[in-house]
Amino acid sequence: MKNLRINLRISHISVLLAAICSTALVSAAEPDYAKAAQEMMKADFKSKGPATMERMVQQDEAQALCSANPQGLKAKVAKKLEQSQLATVKYPTDGQYMGDWKNGEKIAQNGRGMQSSDAVGSVNGGNCYACHQMSKTEISFGNIGPSLYQYGKTRGSSPEILKYTWGKLYNAQAYNACSRMPRFGHNGVLTEAQLKDVMALLLDGESPVNK
Repeated sequence: MKNLRINLRISHISVLLAAICSTALVSAAEPDYAKAAQEMMKADFKSKGPATMERMVQQDEAQALCSANPQGLKAKVAKKLEQSQLATVKYPTDGQYMGDWKNGEKIAQNGRGMQSSDAVGSVNGGNCYACHQMSKTEISFGNIGPSLYQYGKTRGSSPEILKYTWGKLYNAQAYNACSRMPRFGHNGVLTEAQLKDVMALLLDGESPVNK
């Protein structure tokens, strides 16, 4: 009887060890899905015009950090990322922040740009209405981002507001780590002149945003 109990215990231990080894082998064989996805994209997609493969698969520090932390960053890490992104912001070379709000409205309404069908160097749109309410008359707008209606009317146009608004447009992650807002200036989506026009759309008292 005693031998039977010993044999049963040895048998149970053997089964347990086999299960552990089997789990370890499965874990070791677990494929690298991220790497596999990148290899698949490289094999199946080709760069054409401004839609390059590098834009699809190469991440900078901010993108990599945010991708690795989909649930959000810890406060200290987020603050450090915002500081590094703020350092990338290039302010207007002539010190003038405001352009033409009428051009800014066209940029906000235009969602074209950086597609394979576009010519390299062609002018991009900002597609601002896809995420924000901006004017009282426009009824087609998204709500991924906050409403910007009366942005300038409620905030004014102090030097601090001008600098903040420019920085937010240039690189949104300078003020909100892992923001979903495009980094329009940082990634070269909009030119300095276009950024000035969008600034005017947001802050000019004659703009439909502030009516």
